[in-house]
Amino acid sequence: MKEQHRKKKGSGQKCYAFPNKSTPSMPIVIDENLCVGCNRCVNICTMDILVPNPQKGGPPIVLYPEECYREGDCVTECPVQGAITFRHPLMNRVHYKNKETGEIKHT
Repeated sequence: MKEQHRKKKGSGQKCYAFPNKSTPSMPIVIDENLCVGCNRCVNICTMDILVPNPQKGGPPIVLYPEECYREGDCVTECPVQGAITFRHPLMNRVHYKNKETGEIKHT
């Protein structure tokens, strides 16, 4: 797990944030290559599961993934298409099977 340091303004002390390990139901996936670090997703998240990255321009840190209500506001607010991917819980994912071809489509 990657440890993030953030210095508190004026106090000279460091604040440590340890992101929770990814779980199978990780609600969002952030593509670090596409993210521009604007933090719009951090500001729009109603459950505050995201925190800004202490490195300027870095992707936000998903600190509390289990608290996500899966509203998808962060995906909608993101200015870069595909930088944030929303993942539904395993039990809510739908699979369709084409009767004629047998092809299975995952959503």
